[in-house]
Amino acid sequence: MKQAPHVFRAFEDATMRIPVSDINFLYEVRPVIRTSVKYAQIAASIKEVGIIEPPVVILDPTSEGRYRLLDGHLRIDILIADGVKEVVCLIATEDEAFTYNRRLSRIAIIQEHKMILQAVKRGASEERIARALNVNVALIRQKRNLLNGICSEVADLLRDKHVPIKAFAELRRLKPMRQVRAAEMMVAMNRFSTNYMRSIVAATPISEFVEGRKPVTRGVTPEQLDLMTQESERLDQDMKQIEQRYGEDHLDLVLATAYIATLLENARVVRHLAQFHPDIFAQFQKIADVQKAA
Repeated sequence: MKQAPHVFRAFEDATMRIPVSDINFLYEVRPVIRTSVKYAQIAASIKEVGIIEPPVVILDPTSEGRYRLLDGHLRIDILIADGVKEVVCLIATEDEAFTYNRRLSRIAIIQEHKMILQAVKRGASEERIARALNVNVALIRQKRNLLNGICSEVADLLRDKHVPIKAFAELRRLKPMRQVRAAEMMVAMNRFSTNYMRSIVAATPISEFVEGRKPVTRGVTPEQLDLMTQESERLDQDMKQIEQRYGEDHLDLVLATAYIATLLENARVVRHLAQFHPDIFAQFQKIADVQKAA
């Protein structure tokens, strides 16, 4: 019988409650970060429901009794500001600082929609969800109703895309088949802005609208609308050709981002860049995110 390969554990079996004063930051949380929306949302979530995902630390080999923080800088910074003395942490078995962050990705709006529906189903009020995310209740309701009037094929096409809420409002104007074509155009062109969605709507024939008539497009003449319609039809025909043309460039991008992502899995490289070249480090993280999202 073939022996199963040995699997190395990424974390110790048990979490540990550690004094925050014993945790060394990999990088400093700058004042500008503390004024960001993301920071405020994390702070609101901690206040409302506590820390859901424990920070990740590893014993610091250069300082006895202290720990090096691999993931959770904002969470720990918020706890320190709130006067919290101890925090429950995951204990990593390997010093790979960038590995944890590169596994995270900003959640897509359809995924948010599904999570909100699940939370409401389990008894969480919209008001509590809004407090936890530090947003207005009206926004939670918009996200809850996100897919009303949207056909299932479109929801599947855009399930992992970062599409503005207002773009879905534009999609609802269209009949299902046109919705699908519009979503396919957005994916093919990798453009998901509200303005791009509005341009597709403006170039849509009257027969493809749910109510049988186009919305009024301010500042656009009938001649311009006709031209946009013709351009939309041409785009539909040429879409596959465009995909073929950018195939080679896409391959080069995949190779380059994969190389940078692999480079940033080296903890020594990460520490050096974070300490001496923070601007380059930030750009490398963005490039590596392309490979992660692919």
